[in-house]
Amino acid sequence: MGRVELRAVTTVPTVYGEMQMRGYYDHVMNVEHVALVAGCSDKENTLLRIHSECITGEAFGSLKCECGPQLHFALEQIGEHGGVVIYLRGQEGRGIGLINKLRAYALQEEGLDTVDANLALGLPEEAREYGAAIAILEEMDIKGVILLTNNPAKTDCLNGSSVVNVVGTAPIVVGISEENKGYLKTKRDRMKHYIDSLALA
Repeated sequence: MGRVELRAVTTVPTVYGEMQMRGYYDHVMNVEHVALVAGCSDKENTLLRIHSECITGEAFGSLKCECGPQLHFALEQIGEHGGVVIYLRGQEGRGIGLINKLRAYALQEEGLDTVDANLALGLPEEAREYGAAIAILEEMDIKGVILLTNNPAKTDCLNGSSVVNVVGTAPIVVGISEENKGYLKTKRDRMKHYIDSLALA
């Protein structure tokens, strides 16, 4: 048995256009993921967003991160141009979980940045891994992707696999606000994310 198992395929009308939704069960993390697909026929140059679940930003409208706007931008892009958004569940707070994420937020209120807050809790600054996304791409027979990301770790992870190559990247700098500029600067300066300094001026 592989890392993921395809358990459901359906077509859903969305505000971004009609999309195929493919439901996967992750046998390693024991969670469910979904791939949203629109007009994806070129398996060598597929527009792709690998998106980590963020209930605070996506469902509750938190301005401490840009996750909600990133997800909506990615869905708009694949709705218009075709492609895939892989939505990975169980990765809240860069993989530390919802409660620990809120605990880290409390430490940030005391002056720590997002990296030091995680470390102060005895947690890694980054606990995500993308094996499930790679397994989903393999199941879909996607060989090459244009990755919507600011995170070099995602590019390195995909290129380090024997399944898929990143043939190009595109930035996804949206959702910047006064409330999250410090967070984004930390991601740029300490986590090496590709974020134009002019966008954070």
